[in-house]
Amino acid sequence: MKRDVPSPDSAAGTDAVPAQRTFAVRRWRHGVMTPEVDHLAEEVPVALEYNGISHAVMLATPADLEDFAIGFSLSEGIVGKAADIYGIDVEAGEQGITVKVEIATGAFVELKGRRRALAGRTGCGLCGTESLDEVMRMPQPVRSAATFDPRVFEHAFAALHKRQALLRDTGATHAAAWMRADGELALVREDVGRHNALDKLAGALARGGQEDIARGAVIVTSRASYEMVQKTAAIGAGVLAAVSGPTSMAVRLAETAGLTLAGFVRGGTMVVYAHPQRIQSE
Repeated sequence: MKRDVPSPDSAAGTDAVPAQRTFAVRRWRHGVMTPEVDHLAEEVPVALEYNGISHAVMLATPADLEDFAIGFSLSEGIVGKAADIYGIDVEAGEQGITVKVEIATGAFVELKGRRRALAGRTGCGLCGTESLDEVMRMPQPVRSAATFDPRVFEHAFAALHKRQALLRDTGATHAAAWMRADGELALVREDVGRHNALDKLAGALARGGQEDIARGAVIVTSRASYEMVQKTAAIGAGVLAAVSGPTSMAVRLAETAGLTLAGFVRGGTMVVYAHPQRIQSE
C-alpha cells in the first residue's frame, strides 16, 4: 500500500479509469442548439474485499481509492486503527474496480463474526447494511476541546469551492474537507457520493497522520445525514459543518456523540444544532 499522502486536490482517477470523461452533447441556449463537448464525472462500481472475501460494492468516483478503502474501513468499524490495514491493491476490470484490502487477523475474525450474525436476519436495505443494529452503531464519544470563530467557516467554504476540481469540470460531485482551527483547508476529497467523499477524507487523514483530529473540523458540501455524523464522530473530529441542513436523526446522534453539528453554513450565517460550545463569537 502506498504510504505517501496524495495531493489535497487529487482527483485523477486510477491508471485504468479516469475520474471524468468527455461526451459530445447538444446544448440549447436562448433558442439556439449547438454541438459542444461536456465533461461528466465518472461513476463506477467499486467492490471492497477484505482478506479475499467480498464485503460491499459502492458506486464511486474512481479517484483516491486507497483513501476510500482506509476511510471506509475506519468509519464502518471494520478496523480500529489504520495500522490494522496491512495492504491495499486496486484492480480495474471490465465490470468495475476491486479494492483488495488486507487487514489484521483479529479485525478479520470480528468482521466474519459480524457477517455470520447477520446472515439469518431480515435486511433493512439501508446502504447495504443488513440489520437495524448495524445502522444504529454508536461511535465513541467525541473528545475535542477545540473552539472556532464562526467566520472561519464561511471563508473555508469559499476556499473549498475553488479547490473542487471535479465539480468545476463536471458540476456533479460533493466534497469533504479538513479545516484547521484557523480556517485553513488541509485536505479536500471529492466524489459523486457525499459519504464516499467523507470516507476518502477520513482515509487521507489517517494516511497522513499529521493532523490533530481533535483540533479540526469536517466541512461538507451536502446535507448532514445520520451517516455523515456517524462517520465524522468515528474519526474523532469535534465539528461537522454542512452547507445544507441536517436530519433530525443526525441531530440526535450528534447530541449523544458529543459532536458539534452546524448546517446552512452560507451567506454569513449558520445554524448550530448540537453542542454549540465549540462555536464561539465575540
